[in-house]
Amino acid sequence: MNKIYILAIAVLIFIMSGCSKDYLETTPTGSISPSTLFKTTENAAIAVNGLNKLMNRQLIGSQGYNGEGTIKLYFGDYPGQTMSVALTGWNNTINGEYHASDTDRRTYYAWYYYYMLIGNANTIIEEIDDAEGPEAERQFIKAQALSYRAFSYMNLIQLYSVRWIDSNNGSAPGVVLRLDTSTGDMPLSTQAEVYDQIYKDLDDAIDLFTKSGIERDEEWMMGLDVAYAIYARAAITKQDYAKALSMAKKARANYPLMSVAEYKAGFCNPTKEWIWYLYNTDTETLYYYSYFAYVGYNAVASQVRNYPKCISRELFNKIPETDIRRGLFLDPKGMSYSTVNGFATKGKALDKYGRQYASEDGRKGIESNFKVFAYMQFKIATEGQPGIGNLSLFRSSEMVLIEAEANYFLNNIGDAQKNLVELNKTSKRDPEYNCVSTGVDLLNEIKFYREVELWGEGFNWFDLKRWGDSIVRRSFKDGGNFLSAVAVTIGPHEKNEWTWVIPKKETDYNKEIR
Repeated sequence: MNKIYILAIAVLIFIMSGCSKDYLETTPTGSISPSTLFKTTENAAIAVNGLNKLMNRQLIGSQGYNGEGTIKLYFGDYPGQTMSVALTGWNNTINGEYHASDTDRRTYYAWYYYYMLIGNANTIIEEIDDAEGPEAERQFIKAQALSYRAFSYMNLIQLYSVRWIDSNNGSAPGVVLRLDTSTGDMPLSTQAEVYDQIYKDLDDAIDLFTKSGIERDEEWMMGLDVAYAIYARAAITKQDYAKALSMAKKARANYPLMSVAEYKAGFCNPTKEWIWYLYNTDTETLYYYSYFAYVGYNAVASQVRNYPKCISRELFNKIPETDIRRGLFLDPKGMSYSTVNGFATKGKALDKYGRQYASEDGRKGIESNFKVFAYMQFKIATEGQPGIGNLSLFRSSEMVLIEAEANYFLNNIGDAQKNLVELNKTSKRDPEYNCVSTGVDLLNEIKFYREVELWGEGFNWFDLKRWGDSIVRRSFKDGGNFLSAVAVTIGPHEKNEWTWVIPKKETDYNKEIR
């Protein structure tokens, strides 16, 4: 694992020499030596912007491992309870069988990926103070790097440590807290120490963003509102509800909820409510490695043509008929389909959904060689083939839901109800919606709308873990639509308490955590 840190500069050089003009606006014409990498703030700005590219590129030499998209799909949606897919070879991944395997590549992947980001962020943080250029630019660049580091540790602590409620006020082991480019042995910090550092990095970043007076040029760049959003997500995971509430409000202040038309536009191009996203065009494509080549309903990749991603039948049936989000999934009513795997007859489905969506937004829809399944999704599309699209990381809708959850636990019941009304009725996603629930019914309603609103965006497993709720999947014969091998119930303290072990690639090198 020390290679992650030793090669931090090399990764940044790769980023700077390999980015197109579309991505970073300035195109280096050749490789850049370490001695000149941080000579100026102009060079350093390209490097910190390149971290966004690092989150959206092929990793570990295996198809499907594409940066943050892999975290969303393999760690967030597949093992949850709201996405069904007829992938018989993925039963162990979906059922959490690898959590205790320190040699499995899934165990290694997230550790490698986030420490790669951390190592590069640390290099920027260490070097930027000596770069030639205006002080405001140095402040802005350091703030960005600190925010990337906080984002990475926020995700590591959710994957490789127990949920906060089981951590004995944070005394449970966390992860290795590397804050510079040194590569020596280090013990695991406690979970509380990791959260303290996340908070400190974000406090420092917010201060520097504010002092710099610089605003980011594009929403794919790291900026002040993203720091607020990272803070809100970290705080709700830590059950720090007051902090989560205040940060969520700040994060979404400049991002009104998208319109119904924008909601139906395929979630592959930014809308007014996208706070942060991963940039992608046909000049930056990952081809069949892309997240969209695995998820986008119209992607020509075999992972979509043969295995479309479907919403849980039980969740779909709970969505009101008046809710536009219900129309983003194939309702099999009146169609013939298999009650083993959901495979449906094509004619009616293609007429009702494939051609409908293609004609509505001008984007190529599903074709005759695509398999059609009951409850398959039409929320997330690919903008170009085989898997081009911009990947949303934070939306203001998530911030509204964080506010609702925080308000509930702070006993601001009326405010939590208003949050749900804003998300659903005011936005016109469900013009007939009203919220009168209180007590546990209100909490369940908040959880339900997190599952509906954030479906397919990588949240479900993480949400269920932090809530301490069981994963419940049912087969068709029991009212669900999951293959029998994954139609199981997984309690919060099973499967190594949903905690990935530290990979052997780290413990072999780092003697402090053997």
